Amino acid sequence: MMARATASSIVALLVVSLAGIAGCGAPVDVKQAVQISDISGGWYDAGIKDGKNKLTPSVSFRVTKKTEDALRPLALNLAFKKITPTGEEDFDDFYIQKVDFGEGNVSEPLTVRTETGYTADPPQSRADMLKHKEFQDLRVIFFAKHSSSNWVELARFDLPRTLIAR
Repeated sequence: MMARATASSIVALLVVSLAGIAGCGAPVDVKQAVQISDISGGWYDAGIKDGKNKLTPSVSFRVTKKTEDALRPLALNLAFKKITPTGEEDFDDFYIQKVDFGEGNVSEPLTVRTETGYTADPPQSRADMLKHKEFQDLRVIFFAKHSSSNWVELARFDLPRTLIAR
């Protein structure tokens, strides 16, 4: 009975060890392995909310993998920042838990729209909102993370004052 318990303990230890080895490949330099491409964006017409016209930031992009190494899981965090005379201020952020890569190591086009946006009372049109003196421009900062690595900045994109229709 003692030998049987020892043999099963050894088998369990081997299984756990092999699983640990399989999950611990060489560290991946995410900044070198991944690139944000085909970035475009603007301000999405989010319709009428609580009787007011609403615009929300919208950005579309692809993620390109520049290596044949597996990057599972690859997560993204998009930080939306107000551009101010003294720098940047937090506006909103959006988390993408998993990026899938297709043919050619490129993701499908991804579009992110935040819930946070700007509102205005009618008769001010959405186009007028973009021209308003108090309208603040936004910058999107793309961060990526693979497995348990730290977040790494990949790209920055200043949203143009372009209206994206529904």
